[in-house]
Amino acid sequence: MNADDFPTPDIDVESVEPESLKDRIDAGEDVTLLDARMQSDYEEWRIDGENVTTINVPYFEFLEDDIGDDVLDQIPDDREVTVLCAKGGASEYVAGTLAERGYDVDHLEDGMNGWASIYEAVEVERYDGAGTLLQYQRPSSGCLGYLLYDDGEAAIIDPLRAFTERYLDDAEDLGVDLQYALDTHVHADHISGVRDLDAEGVEGVVPEAAVERGVTYADDLTTAEDGDSFDVGNATIEAVYTPGHTTGMTSYLVDDSLLATGDGLFVESVARPDLEGGDEGAPDAARMLYESLQERVLTLPDDTLIGGAHFSDAAEPADDGTYTAPIGQLVEEMDALTVDEDEFVDLVLSDMPPRPANYEDIIATNLGQNAVDDDEAFTLELGPNNCAASQDSLAGD
Repeated sequence: MNADDFPTPDIDVESVEPESLKDRIDAGEDVTLLDARMQSDYEEWRIDGENVTTINVPYFEFLEDDIGDDVLDQIPDDREVTVLCAKGGASEYVAGTLAERGYDVDHLEDGMNGWASIYEAVEVERYDGAGTLLQYQRPSSGCLGYLLYDDGEAAIIDPLRAFTERYLDDAEDLGVDLQYALDTHVHADHISGVRDLDAEGVEGVVPEAAVERGVTYADDLTTAEDGDSFDVGNATIEAVYTPGHTTGMTSYLVDDSLLATGDGLFVESVARPDLEGGDEGAPDAARMLYESLQERVLTLPDDTLIGGAHFSDAAEPADDGTYTAPIGQLVEEMDALTVDEDEFVDLVLSDMPPRPANYEDIIATNLGQNAVDDDEAFTLELGPNNCAASQDSLAGD
């Protein structure tokens, strides 16, 4: 049954905007969610939080007029419950069914699709280079991007196609000209926005080292080699070649203050090395990653901030609300950065999570080998990113 097939409830049911739900979760409120998706979808990807209680009862359990007590007994009747589904249709129906039975319920507007549309910009307060640096955060998948602006100019690192208009609108609101859109690598978990921004007059930049993977549109964009720099007002963004997660992975040093590491190093873990060469190529890629970290990243000053392209549920934000941390802090907290090469490879390969959903189709799309419309692109990237080497934090507890 599709979302549009569910009948409208006979009783009015209040809808909750995704941003409002997130505000409640961020404020530490006790939130109870009834996830009406299928169990497999729920287990793969759901809304979590320290004070969030989630119950999974698939929508089909509510289709009969006489709903069994074994179903209703799972749903608390002493507190407000927010029902959610994939797109909002099933959750409205389930919430109406429960409201008719006296439950205090509302439902999440647009379901998990609405949750995936949340995109927040937070200033990196510890950034001490020229200009201002914002970190874009997509809580549904943990995707991160960076907007640097100074003296009327701006650049975006690791933009998402789904938010192309958002970047342009933000630049207009800030009164700056968006000059560059830079990708760190061929992403496997989301559709890049570099080509769409380039079509809007922004100079699109992809790593030169990634082109040989089969990037079909490289001749239409600027390619960045190790050491190339891009001026943004009085600030400079320098390309730093850091292969390992992929052979083309290139970090960007933002005015000697923050290293945007793509999927090479996160504040809670290091990259997984198997998304390009599979299990067979993972050990060699892990050794390449070790060399990049030891020779290109950890040789930077200890106060250089690290900002990856993702964060996981295991990550703790800094005091400014961003997922950034100084190199010196990560060296102290993450054993993976201080062990020898063989230990590093063993550690990285020991606990890799499932590969991102649809990652092969996403890679093909980002290479330019597949053409998908905006709705298909959005659907492909729904779910967790799973780009780190471990499902748990490698940086302490």
